[in-house]
Amino acid sequence: MSALRVRVPASSANLGPGFDALGMALSLHLEMGIDDGSALPEFAKVIADSHPSLAAFRHAGGTGNVWVRSVIPMGRGLGFSGAARVAGVVLGHAQRNGKESLVADRKELLRLSTELEGHPDNVAASLVGGVTASVSGEVVKLPLGFDPAFIAWVPETQTSTEKSRAAIASSIPLPDVVFNIGHTALLMAAFAAGDVAVLREATKDRMHQDVRFAASPNSHEAFTAALATDAWCTWLSGSGPTVGVLCAKADAQRIAGQLPKTGQTHILDIDHDGAVFI
Repeated sequence: MSALRVRVPASSANLGPGFDALGMALSLHLEMGIDDGSALPEFAKVIADSHPSLAAFRHAGGTGNVWVRSVIPMGRGLGFSGAARVAGVVLGHAQRNGKESLVADRKELLRLSTELEGHPDNVAASLVGGVTASVSGEVVKLPLGFDPAFIAWVPETQTSTEKSRAAIASSIPLPDVVFNIGHTALLMAAFAAGDVAVLREATKDRMHQDVRFAASPNSHEAFTAALATDAWCTWLSGSGPTVGVLCAKADAQRIAGQLPKTGQTHILDIDHDGAVFI
């Protein structure tokens, strides 16, 4: 088995108002390694050129064949493509520059991953872990004043990120822009302070969720059901259709049981490590 092998977490993007900027790394993972001809890990597959991980590996200068195994669902709003691209970029860069480049060249790894993904929210979280804010090639990992559970309500349907983004208005009214800027700032402060009482207000959005919920009524039903519980807050994860719910760990199983049976629930943690060699 190849010694050069990376593990990358899934992510939830936007977190309500932080469109294209905020992300949260989650405890579902994709692993990727260089195929050196030895036995592959269980469930791993050597991937073809069409796979986003291999395209990212080549983009970062990697050579040879690679394998991937992943439990991150595709097309569900949990950052599969972002994790796949981060894994490929990290592995390709490390093949040429060594494992230490994961820390030393983090800004370059973010740049390469964002070039492929088109926006930094998912890839930043998958790269550095935790809750991140990323824009203009920079990423900051937010301090967290609590250790929550993240419930992912995941339906069987998939969402095309490209089509979902195209449905968002190209011009946003100024009051809505101001609303989202203010709520993003409030959300970041609440995370740092551990102030769960303001999270429901802080995760409100006026830019993208309503139009996306219109195309995914089951997701809106799950979102509404989550708000009827004592969960701290809820949001559409990325472009959906997954709905993310944040709550105390002691309450997660009970709250998950109150969500619609039209989707599966996964109780996850925040992944604080990001991309790591294993």
